[in-house]
Amino acid sequence: MKFNKLTPQEASVIINKATEYPFTGEYVNTKDTGTYICRQCNVPLYNSSDKFDSHCGWPSFDDEIKGAVKRIPDADGRRTEIVCANCGGHLGHVFVGEGFTPKNTRHCVNSISMKFIPKTNIKMEKAYFASGCFWGTEYHFMKKAGVVETTVGYMGGHTLSPTYKEVCTGTTGHIETTEVVYDPSKVSFEDLVKLYYETHNFEQVGGQGPDIGPQYQSVVFYVSEAQKHLMEKYIKILQEKGYKPATLLKPAPEFWAAEDYHQEYYDKKNGSPYCHIYRKIF
Repeated sequence: MKFNKLTPQEASVIINKATEYPFTGEYVNTKDTGTYICRQCNVPLYNSSDKFDSHCGWPSFDDEIKGAVKRIPDADGRRTEIVCANCGGHLGHVFVGEGFTPKNTRHCVNSISMKFIPKTNIKMEKAYFASGCFWGTEYHFMKKAGVVETTVGYMGGHTLSPTYKEVCTGTTGHIETTEVVYDPSKVSFEDLVKLYYETHNFEQVGGQGPDIGPQYQSVVFYVSEAQKHLMEKYIKILQEKGYKPATLLKPAPEFWAAEDYHQEYYDKKNGSPYCHIYRKIF
């Protein structure tokens, strides 16, 4: 199991079970909404809703995320140590019967043992790009900063729940497509469109590189009029640059996820696309 690299100060607490000085930790007074995760392995430990002010000098919680924290009798025979159940990293100690909250429990945790992940109210957005074999299309989008998730699948056909074998016949009307879920506060649809055009031959009709067939056509399935208008803008920009884009624009129908072995294909194979080579255009 691979863990995060620790600084000497972090290791002294998480590995060697030292204790921060009271009232010096980063999260002693934090009241923001979010989740506290293990600094060594990133597993969620505590929800902010269970944090309370005990005035003890360390972050205090009256409950943990189920199964996240393990209790161990301390070497001094008097206290109970708490560690991350996943990696064994030292968190602090747990005390009961103090009456601070109705749960009557206090997890006294070193700030340095945790990282705080604030809750975001930003709604994720989706885009659907087809540019030939979906293995190569996904390869570039899944590495783009701000992209939360990618899934390859099929869109635009006239049959339900198509299989890869059926789509490859060219008779179902489906096109190999990559669904991109992205954080609009970190990456824009326009940024994704630029990457889309810079990673495939958008002038080719009826295929992409050696992959020939209607399922490999350059297509963007737009989910809003705003996406459609931006695509029209970039098709015009490309035309003004002397290109002849063959990209089709279609309203997004139902997306059918492809079989598991197609997902993140090149990463699983430790390879790279043969017909989706990046080239700077914009």
